[in-house]
Amino acid sequence: MAKPCGVRRIKLGSEGLEVSAQGLGCMGMSSFYGPPKPDSDMISLIHHSVQSGITFLDTSDIYGPFTNEILLGKALKGIRGKVELATKFAISVVDGKREIRGDPAFVRASCEASLKRLDIDCIDLYYQHRIDTRVPIEVTMGELKKLVEEGKIKYIGLSEASASTIRRAHAVHPITAIQLEWSLWSRDVEEDIVPTCRELGIGIVAYSPLGRGFFSSGAKVVENLANDDFRKLLPRFQPENLEHNERIFEHVNEMAMRKGCTPSQLALAWVHHQGNDVCPIPGTTKIENFNQNLGALSVKLTPDEMAELESYALADAVKGDRYGGATLSTWKNSETPRLDSWKGE
Repeated sequence: MAKPCGVRRIKLGSEGLEVSAQGLGCMGMSSFYGPPKPDSDMISLIHHSVQSGITFLDTSDIYGPFTNEILLGKALKGIRGKVELATKFAISVVDGKREIRGDPAFVRASCEASLKRLDIDCIDLYYQHRIDTRVPIEVTMGELKKLVEEGKIKYIGLSEASASTIRRAHAVHPITAIQLEWSLWSRDVEEDIVPTCRELGIGIVAYSPLGRGFFSSGAKVVENLANDDFRKLLPRFQPENLEHNERIFEHVNEMAMRKGCTPSQLALAWVHHQGNDVCPIPGTTKIENFNQNLGALSVKLTPDEMAELESYALADAVKGDRYGGATLSTWKNSETPRLDSWKGE
């Protein structure tokens, strides 16, 4: 197994934000991946992460909802200056119905609420979690720009935005990072989104770089999922697709054995090798898994090895969409109305 090495720092975007080359996704500590984990255990994990050099922490107000930000607020006591903290807004749940909002009043209210839950004065990186397809991105960005000017946030990010939306947003105020799903089995972003980010000098934050746990243990990952784990609803984890996708894992696992690392380290190293403007944020709730993910930073891949890995997971080799029809896929890579055609709220 690859051993952890010193964590290098990278510049995320061109506005000055510097983060650890790998981050820690905190979602699963509180929601979506089964029951919430004990606060004390998760705070210990977060402290271990920071002590290990992984200082870029990722949360959102929808994780819980709200409870993950509260957890991070507790964990940051005494170490706030050592971390780069990212959170998100835009997903509202009212009476069990999910809604995406980017109107100025909601942007401001969400930011104020996150600051309070996190018990901090300023958010390092504030993302629009999904794009409101009813509100021009220029309107949303205008309010985010005001929050930067007021010192409530330092840098602005978007998640799951289309290339044209990214360009329009960046024209209002520089975007520091785009968060997107990128892994060996989720590579559609390479065609349009990633080149746009690089053209504009925007950093890339890769969520689910381990395929939501698939590249840790393959099809076996489903055996240990809690009843309320939302991965049970995802197309790629359905039996008819999972059996097919298991072949990808078998190839990755065989190559990992040759290289003396774990399959998850190999899959994560592949993301790292996409460039120094890419920061993957694998999530975990266990210190042993965190340490294993940390070891991916020391796995080196040659161009031939990169090509071999990619040959296992070509687009037509993966069965199933990354989201189901009733989830957030509706807002994937979203467009917004033109500003000159908008009649206001």
